[in-house]
Amino acid sequence: MATTQSRLVADALTQRTGHAVELVGVTTEGDVSKALLAQIGGTGVFVNALRDRVLAGEVDFAVHSLKDLPTGPAEGIVLAATPLRDDPRDALCGPAKLADLRRGARVGTGSPRRVAQLRALRPDLEVVPIRGNADTRLRKVTDGELDAVVLAYAGLRRIGREDDVAEIFEPDQMLPAPGQGCLALECRAGRADLLELLGTVDDPVTRAAVVAERTVLAVLEAGCSAPVGAYAAEEEQELRLTAAVVAHDGSRQIRLSASGHPDQAERIGRELAAELLARGADQLMGERD
Repeated sequence: MATTQSRLVADALTQRTGHAVELVGVTTEGDVSKALLAQIGGTGVFVNALRDRVLAGEVDFAVHSLKDLPTGPAEGIVLAATPLRDDPRDALCGPAKLADLRRGARVGTGSPRRVAQLRALRPDLEVVPIRGNADTRLRKVTDGELDAVVLAYAGLRRIGREDDVAEIFEPDQMLPAPGQGCLALECRAGRADLLELLGTVDDPVTRAAVVAERTVLAVLEAGCSAPVGAYAAEEEQELRLTAAVVAHDGSRQIRLSASGHPDQAERIGRELAAELLARGADQLMGERD
């Protein structure tokens, strides 16, 4: 999937600027480890090796899934572009929609956010932690090990596996991860030439949305192990942000929305996160099964 995403970016850059782009494959700890993300250091395991190559000058820029980027700044690195967002929603892959799965069905996901929201929708489910690429996860369904798995719909589309989708969850059912469906292009700070080049594929509407979503995550000090969802979209020239913190067992959640001008994306995210905390989001995130 990483190669497919990088090729999409390379083709877009070549089309807009005429510059040829060479892909360089990099294997990260997140690619090879079988442990769950929360056990091996969170989202950074997918990006650190790429950032090291950028800082060393071995590659000019890196392409990430934006939801994999830690919210804190990286010394010497700048987020140069956020291309137009793909579909941000989650998808259930299996023989039936969620409501039609058998009682006690085994559903796989490696995301605490999805675990909590699945349990809120169907408390009877057995949610099974899984790792691996999309093909590996889907194979667990076809082999009968699991009844279904939940994956990002954008990723399934990029690898041509839409036929495996039984149901796409709307954000009011399952809030996406902050930045889901988005790509991030990072390069070394101070590279004005690269900032100009990569800026040709930057989408201001996408950038405003993900700034709001990621600000919520940063203020909550929540990483990949926290059941936090956030989604922002522009509606009639206003940015509307919804965020939720869900109990790990799905029994309770705090869900709030706010809106404002897209230029105030960070402020919107910060104020919404503050309101979530005021209503007890930190206690909810700290609870475990």
